[in-house]
Amino acid sequence: MKTLKFIAPLLIALVALGLQQAKADTYSFDLSTGNPGISGFTGPYVNVNVNLTSSTTATITFTSLTNSGNIYLMGDGSTNALNVNASSFTVGTVTGTNNGGGTPGPFTVNNFSGQTVDGFGSFNLTIDSFDGFGHSSDSTTFTLTNTSGSWANAMAVLFANAGGSLAAAHIFVAVDGTTYVNLNATGYAANGGQVPDGGTTVMLLGAALGALGLVRRHLTS
Repeated sequence: MKTLKFIAPLLIALVALGLQQAKADTYSFDLSTGNPGISGFTGPYVNVNVNLTSSTTATITFTSLTNSGNIYLMGDGSTNALNVNASSFTVGTVTGTNNGGGTPGPFTVNNFSGQTVDGFGSFNLTIDSFDGFGHSSDSTTFTLTNTSGSWANAMAVLFANAGGSLAAAHIFVAVDGTTYVNLNATGYAANGGQVPDGGTTVMLLGAALGALGLVRRHLTS
């Protein structure tokens, strides 16, 4: 009986811990592929964290990464872009920080499909920040609410577009929060994408058409 008195609180604590861990459903990935504007700077550039807080709500956080002495701030048009796995959804207030002293935002939310981000295909959510580098952020956070269904887990909140991208960001390369490397050091990064393939697709298409022509000649001869 005495043993049970000691074991019972321990079992309750373990069950409570298990329930708490079950609620913590997060998914994190990096934006490591840069388009030509920033491909000369070493990635990864930004981390994206998806925190599923309920079956219909998720908190999204984009965080600038530092690599090779550069910090990759986010700003201007398509500061952040996502392909949200929902036919309809709402976006809460977007907040930004810049520990280097910049003034993030204000932000504009564009919540509709077919928005193209340079080199990385189309997304159904983009967030723009006012003006350029002076209003860039080293972190942005906002909440998504699924109004057309529910998400089974954090990984189900986003889905890849035709180019394989879940998310993208508009990057300004800086040596700190306030010093822009140069006027050309800006571009876009994603976790995958439709970066030009150097003509491989065109060559494959040409080969396929050539093979089709041979087949037609063989059938008609």
